Amino acid sequence: MSIQVLVIEDEEALQGLLEYNLQKEGYKVAIEGDGGEALTAVAEHSPDIILLDWMLPNKNGIDICRALRKDPKTSKIPIIMITARAEEEDKLRGLDYGADDYITKPFSISEVIARIRAVLRRVNPSIAGDIASFGDITLDREQMRVRRGDRTIDLGPTEFRLFEVLIQRPGRVYSREQLLDRVWGQEVYVENRTVDVHVGRLRKALNQSGDNDPIRTVRAAGYALDETYQS
Repeated sequence: MSIQVLVIEDEEALQGLLEYNLQKEGYKVAIEGDGGEALTAVAEHSPDIILLDWMLPNKNGIDICRALRKDPKTSKIPIIMITARAEEEDKLRGLDYGADDYITKPFSISEVIARIRAVLRRVNPSIAGDIASFGDITLDREQMRVRRGDRTIDLGPTEFRLFEVLIQRPGRVYSREQLLDRVWGQEVYVENRTVDVHVGRLRKALNQSGDNDPIRTVRAAGYALDETYQS
């Protein structure tokens, strides 16, 4: 699984609890504890979903949520608010400012994981499900298999993970650094050039029958599946 969760929460104990349990479920997790740095963290990690605390130092969760929804680059990222505020009026206020769901402290980890899955299924089924499709290309996470039309695409594990990241959000440009983080992990040192090599191998495998190339290179930015591609 290559789903990136950004936890914006200032309580260290809760940070550790969420990070440990979400990673155990297969999610990639980034942590930010300062509300004033939240938007920078979103730009850096390009998350698939955000767990956002209401009360944060330097900038509160409502203002962060409002700013994310106003920016076209982040407006579609699902947000789950996490807060000690339990009043109905406060919940509605959070939802009015663009939150997709709301969890009240104290909560169980199983509830958080269930809410994440539910929001992802609702907002972006291709991320949460076993099958993701783009044009005539289908990726099966359970069987670790990619097909294009009626033929099976032979991919190595790295190319499979790379394509899994790209197919989650067609049209979204991933920088080389973001792809390194998603595919190889933050703990592994790999040069940016390695991404280009594996994208080249992925392209060769996908297009070996003379098909249209669905991967777009964005100069000085990175790679994306081209939304204008038609099979």
